[in-house]
Amino acid sequence: MRFRLTDDQRALREGVRGLLARRFDGAALRAAVARPGRLDRALWRRLGAAGLFALRLPEERGGAGLGLPEAVLAFEEAGRALLPGPLIATHLAAATVPGAADGSAVVAHVDGPLVEWLAQADVVRGEAAGAVALRSVDPLTPLHRVPEPRAAPLDAAAHEASLLSAAEQLGSAGRTCELAAEHARTREQFGRPIGAFQAVQQLCAGMLVRVEVARAAVYAAAVTADPVDIAAARLLADEAAVRGARDCLQVHGGMGFTWEAEVHLHLKRAWVRTHRREFVTECEELLARDLLERS
Repeated sequence: MRFRLTDDQRALREGVRGLLARRFDGAALRAAVARPGRLDRALWRRLGAAGLFALRLPEERGGAGLGLPEAVLAFEEAGRALLPGPLIATHLAAATVPGAADGSAVVAHVDGPLVEWLAQADVVRGEAAGAVALRSVDPLTPLHRVPEPRAAPLDAAAHEASLLSAAEQLGSAGRTCELAAEHARTREQFGRPIGAFQAVQQLCAGMLVRVEVARAAVYAAAVTADPVDIAAARLLADEAAVRGARDCLQVHGGMGFTWEAEVHLHLKRAWVRTHRREFVTECEELLARDLLERS
């Protein structure tokens, strides 16, 4: 089976990338970092007007009538741009929570011990009693800890949320790969670009391989919507995002840790996504059960 994007899917991806380049460029990213924990409601409404949250709603309900593969492409671009906010929770609530589809409402979802954007949400799905604010490593992802979280069932919505998170991780991994390659081409040491050195070439090559492997897994899982495929895609995307950001920092050297650089923000976001709901363990257990059943 050949998984190739259609012309419409490529147009959607380019359209979302163009929208975010206009509405959430480098200056907007810096402004968001400067005001941690505060969601830009004007930007949120623009995202709603553009159809990000209503992407999979039927056309008769004001949506685009698209499917999970198209949502994955859109969220990949959101991850690439480091777009802040409870995007996945609001997207999944578009069909049931008034105002979620058009961006007039912000939805947070309590699905584990760590909850994103709880204080900024208009609607909180799940039990959040006694939640305590934490100092997040990612300035673009405020967190609360729920003292005694109730175990959420791994239903279809949970698997979709995991896949969309994998898509965000994939977008972040792709962006750090681009940043590393660009820096390797322009930064010079000893009279030549650092990309001419084998050690840097190996780092960049490893990043690209992880991105492409994760992309194939994420896109395939978007088509099959199989929980086992989603678990594999999530693990590969998490690895590509975290290791890719670390290797990108290595290529950049000390300047990668400065506030002027974008690289460290990708690493911090990748860390938060990876550890939000112990999905690594859950995905590993799901894959292990599947392998045992097959054997």
